[in-house]
Amino acid sequence: MPRLSEVTAALDALWPPALAEGWDAVGTVAGDPDAGIRRVLFAVDPVQEIVDEAVQLGADLLVTHHPLYLRGTTTVAAGSFKGRAVHTLIKNDVALHVAHTNADKADPGVSDALAGALGLRVEGPLVPDPADPAGRRGLGRVCALDHPLTLRELAARAAERLPATAQGIRVAGDPDATIRTLAVSGGSGDSLFDDVRAAGVDAFLTADLRHHPASEARAHTPLALLDAAHWATEWPWCELAAAQLDEISDREGWGLRVHVSRTVTDPWTAHAASHRAPLTTFGAPN
Repeated sequence: MPRLSEVTAALDALWPPALAEGWDAVGTVAGDPDAGIRRVLFAVDPVQEIVDEAVQLGADLLVTHHPLYLRGTTTVAAGSFKGRAVHTLIKNDVALHVAHTNADKADPGVSDALAGALGLRVEGPLVPDPADPAGRRGLGRVCALDHPLTLRELAARAAERLPATAQGIRVAGDPDATIRTLAVSGGSGDSLFDDVRAAGVDAFLTADLRHHPASEARAHTPLALLDAAHWATEWPWCELAAAQLDEISDREGWGLRVHVSRTVTDPWTAHAASHRAPLTTFGAPN
């Protein structure tokens, strides 16, 4: 049985902490380095619902994409939302490890998993890591479709293949426009519009697009936009990460049992359509 320190060392080799942004908080949040690890659960969010799922599963390690504490804190009192999660983890001997922007930039990383879920061919990073001589690491991915799709068809494919959420897929652009190339970025992506324009792609699929950046991006170019739920664009990474750890476990003879949470932790739970608005609803793909 591997120790926590051995498993987290393997995870850090997959997603080196040095790749994380300076403001980020990655690595091990809770856990005894000498504790034995038998079962691991991957999830996007370290919310109480996921912590409880890890306990019920009998997991010794919970690996999440989002940090529990992104900024400093002075308390882990159980009366607070995050403090309660810490107490539950420690009381039940469940370690917590976070891979956030280091997993975004890794090769393969979060956006590779997103591209894979959508059946896209990755051609390279959208924002290359200047420290990577191979030119494979970085934020986002520039992708190509094996066969052109209309924006309508691409949106329907995204709605079908990404996990279902209340938001679904919001679209900006001509539904009949032909899409051959696109950029994708798991999580919030509207800070990358300059890089998307420089890439010369037909479309950009990401999450959390805000009104003004989206309006400006559409004002002077035919760039099509597809805005999915933040959680939905990052969840495919959990399956990729679990497969990577499974491979390491087999190679090292660890015998780990690796699981992926399918609990939807997107905060939005319902969607009420505005029937008076001139909206186009894209149906399922043929």
